[in-house]
Amino acid sequence: MSEAVLTETHTEHKLSFFRRYIWSYDHKVIGLQYLITSLFVAAIAGTLAMLIRLELAWPGHSWPLLEKIFPNAMPNGVMLPEFYTALFTMHGTLMIFFFLSLALVAGFGNFLIPLQIGARDMAFPFLNELSFWTVVPGIIIMVFSMFIENGAAGAGWMSYPPLSAIAQAVPGSQVGQTLWIIGMVFFIASFTMGGINFVTTILNCRAKGMTFFRMPLTTWAIFTAAILGILAFPALTAGAIMLLFDRHFGTSFFLPSGLYFGDKVLPHHGGVPLLWQHLFWFLGHPEVYILMLPSMGFTSDILSTFCRKPIFGYAAMVVAIWAIGVLSFLVWGHHMFVSGMNPYLGAFFLVNTIVIALPSAVKVYNWLTTLWRSRLHLTTASLFAIGIVSIFVTGGLSGIFLALSPLDIHLHDTMFVVAHFHFIMAGAALFGVFAGTAYWFPKMFGRLLNEKLGKLHFWLTFLTYYGVFFPMQYLGIHGMMRRLYDPTRYDYLKPLQPINVFITICAFILGAAQLIFMFNFFWSMWKGEKADKNPWHANGLEWTASSPPPHGNWGDKDPVVYRWPYDYSYPGAPKDYLPQTIPEEEIKFAQKY
Repeated sequence: MSEAVLTETHTEHKLSFFRRYIWSYDHKVIGLQYLITSLFVAAIAGTLAMLIRLELAWPGHSWPLLEKIFPNAMPNGVMLPEFYTALFTMHGTLMIFFFLSLALVAGFGNFLIPLQIGARDMAFPFLNELSFWTVVPGIIIMVFSMFIENGAAGAGWMSYPPLSAIAQAVPGSQVGQTLWIIGMVFFIASFTMGGINFVTTILNCRAKGMTFFRMPLTTWAIFTAAILGILAFPALTAGAIMLLFDRHFGTSFFLPSGLYFGDKVLPHHGGVPLLWQHLFWFLGHPEVYILMLPSMGFTSDILSTFCRKPIFGYAAMVVAIWAIGVLSFLVWGHHMFVSGMNPYLGAFFLVNTIVIALPSAVKVYNWLTTLWRSRLHLTTASLFAIGIVSIFVTGGLSGIFLALSPLDIHLHDTMFVVAHFHFIMAGAALFGVFAGTAYWFPKMFGRLLNEKLGKLHFWLTFLTYYGVFFPMQYLGIHGMMRRLYDPTRYDYLKPLQPINVFITICAFILGAAQLIFMFNFFWSMWKGEKADKNPWHANGLEWTASSPPPHGNWGDKDPVVYRWPYDYSYPGAPKDYLPQTIPEEEIKFAQKY
């Protein structure tokens, strides 16, 4: 393509409001569409979590105001058991797939990948925008299912058969479960399109000089997460199609012989419910790292920037990312230790689960070494990055217990698992959203988040997050089951009820803290302090573009890369940072004169 044509193609041009902000091909707009949409989903999913905690702290209590909002689900203000099961089903589904996956991978991935590798846009801009507008119907369907007769799906976010496969099983197994499957199909289609786009863009659209080992660790992490999604989601796609056939067309993929409903024997035979667990967790455990890897990449980039020193062990960090990606496909069976699997097979999954801790430990040690004797600047972004390290370590330590099948038999399906899950995946991923937003907000909007509000949000979130989930480990060790509607039904759990009340109080403070973040985000978008293109004095290629970047990102001339993105406090350099576009000759010239 000639220089003149290239310039014309990527020159800022006039677009209608619809083409600029609604049906846009610009990767930056699409990334923000994903991010902002996911924040609204988070608000819904977080509200559901508050309702769950109300029931666990004060089971059977009447809430007259909630009766007006949910007249069929809370008659006389008292929560029905089927509504409770729908709450934790939809909370998990919305949080994992429609908030964290969309925000971390689709949102930040779309916004950052072309900027960090020096590309003009994604490889397939039309497919990129189509992927966003494919997930929107999935979100609408999921949310709408909570307001239909008999309610939303109630078989848990994992949708285990036979509850999910037999329409008559529970109220949520009727239309709500079908809508859950359809909503997931939209999500999987969207995520697959986005993943293909990410991988193609990184492989083929890097700027001159941007070798693989000059890419930021954020790009490496999202690249790996996209590959995991492409390889793992087909298993759940196949499972969802088979589940639909079992529900509506009389097949028996997951339904065995001899199932009774009332006094009738159901006509199914030959199915295996455990087949769904294998298909689901073959996706489900890579999904853990699909969410965690971007947060790990953010942590590496943010800590290096605010420690003003190179990330320690860059090559080892890249190898660790890939090792985690590969091993994530070999550990799904540790979710099924109590399913009756062969002990030798269980031992295989046990060993692999312990082994996956090794590359995770490499990343933690390298982060701590980066922090050691650094000139750390405590900003909102760096605080959340350190929070990721803390929460990841806490979740990893509890994971050692669950990796051992003899201990897992006792702890499985208890609140200990809920605590571990919310530390190792949900917490690290959530803090990743906050860290990434604080760090790249100036690049997104040309303005800074309010640091005082950001730090207040961090401390309230960090302390209350531990206040919510750390005590759950104690409850789990004492045998409190997860998905329990009324803990006071069991005499041995009654003495533990004050802990549930404490957790709920912390949860409401945690939820209220997110209102600070929402206000800070949307207020700063319009009224925040204006930022220059590189307010953090960072080295990444994205910081050489304007804030916010123009259409085509780089103006008339493509960037050329000469170095990796972690040259902080470089010996002999005139400043303590060296952007990737600075050639060695310029440094030598500065040293000479």
